Amino acid sequence: MPMSQDRLSLEEETIRICQELIRIPSVNYGEGKGDERAIAAYVVDSLAEVGITATTYESAPNRVNVVAKIKGSDSLRPGLVVHGHIDVVPAEAKDWSVDPFSGEIKDGFIWGRGAVDMKNVDAMILAIVRKWAREGYVPPRDIVLAFFADEEAGSEYGSRYMTANHPDVFEGCSEAVSEVGGFSIALKNGKRMYIIETAQKGIHWFKLTAKGTAGHGSMINKDNALTALGEAVAKLGNHVWPQRYTATVKSLFANVAKLTGNKYDESDFRPLLEEFGPAAKMFGATLQNTANPTILSSGYKANVIPQTASAVVDGRFLPGYEDEFNQTIREIVGPDIEIETLTRDISLEADFSGDLVEAMVQALMAEDPDAIAVPYMMSGGTDNKALSELGIIGYGFGPLKLPPGLDFFSLFHGVDERVPIDGLRSGVHMMERFLKNC
Repeated sequence: MPMSQDRLSLEEETIRICQELIRIPSVNYGEGKGDERAIAAYVVDSLAEVGITATTYESAPNRVNVVAKIKGSDSLRPGLVVHGHIDVVPAEAKDWSVDPFSGEIKDGFIWGRGAVDMKNVDAMILAIVRKWAREGYVPPRDIVLAFFADEEAGSEYGSRYMTANHPDVFEGCSEAVSEVGGFSIALKNGKRMYIIETAQKGIHWFKLTAKGTAGHGSMINKDNALTALGEAVAKLGNHVWPQRYTATVKSLFANVAKLTGNKYDESDFRPLLEEFGPAAKMFGATLQNTANPTILSSGYKANVIPQTASAVVDGRFLPGYEDEFNQTIREIVGPDIEIETLTRDISLEADFSGDLVEAMVQALMAEDPDAIAVPYMMSGGTDNKALSELGIIGYGFGPLKLPPGLDFFSLFHGVDERVPIDGLRSGVHMMERFLKNC
C-alpha cells in the first residue's frame, strides 16, 4: 500500500526538525554552565510559525525554558504534560566519526549530540503539534508542552526551577510523558518488546573525604588520608549489593520469561539478563542498588603526603530502598570517612495500568502489530521526578521501532550518538496516535 502524503510529510518534518535541533549546540557543562537560549528561540519560532504562542522562562542568564499550552476538546479532564529537555551533554569532536553538531544523515541514521538524548523526541513533539495547528485538530485533553533546560545537570535551572517557581504552569495536569521509553528492544529469540518507563531509581551522588596527617613522602606515615580513602573506595566499588525486586521489575522479567520460555524465579532474575543482549547492563542495574566511584582528588606533589583525599560516588537506589542504601554506604566506608551529599533525588514507581498506558499500548500495536509493550525501570532519571512533586505521574514514552542488534542504551551520551531514520518515521506516528487517544 503506498504511503499517504500526510504520513510522509509528518515524517519528513520530524527528520528536518531533528537535524536542525542537533545543529544548535545547546551544551550543558554542569555547575551552572549551559546555554539553551538559541535552541529555546528555535522552539518558540517553530511554534509561532503555525500560530502557537509559547512563553519563555529564564532561570538564570542563558538558561531558558519554553512552555506552550494546547487547548483540548474536554478541558474538564486533567491535562497532560508532554515534555522534553533541550540541553545536551558535551561532545569531543576529535572522538567522533562526524561533526557532533552536524545533524548529518549517514548509513540510515541522523548523527549528532542529542540525536538520542533527546532531540529526536523533541522533534516528534514539534512536528506533531505543528501538523495539528495547520489542520485545526484539537486533542482530546489539554496539553502543556514543556521544553526544559538543564536536565543533563540535575534540572536546577530547568524542571526544578519551573515546579518551584511556576507551578501554576502545570495546574490541572495529572500525568506526563517524556524520554527514555517506548522504544523497542529485540530479545535473543527475535521477539520485539517496547519498554515503557514506569519507574526510576533515585539518585544520591556523594563525596567521601578522608583526613590524615600531612608529611614528607619519604617517611613512614600510618595516618595517610589517601590510603584510607583508597581502601574505602575499593570496598565500595567491589561491594556485592543484594538483589531487590520491585513490582515493575517483577512485571518486566515475568514477561521476558514468558516470551522466551525460561523459568520465572523471583529469587534471582539475573539468569534472564542474557536475553536482553547489549541492554543487559542497564536492566541489571535495576535489580539492585549501585554505587560507582567516579572521581578521585588528592595531593599536589609527588613527595608530599596529602592531609585530605576525596572521592565522588554516583549512587542510585531502588524505590523503597533509600534508607537501606544510605545505611550500607556508611557501614562500608566506616566511621572515619566523611560523607557529603552532593545531589539527591527521589525514586519513582507508577502502575502499568490505566487509560494512559492503554493508549500507549494501542498506539504501538497500531503501527507495529508485533509490538509487545512491557513496563521497565530506568537506572537513571528524567524531569518526571520534578513534576512528580506536583502530584503528576510520569512515564517514559518516546517511541521508536529500532533495528535488531542496535545497542541503543549505549548511544545515550555516547560517541557517535545517532538515531535511525526509520525509527523516527515509525515513532512519530506512534506518538501522534497516542496523543490523539490519551
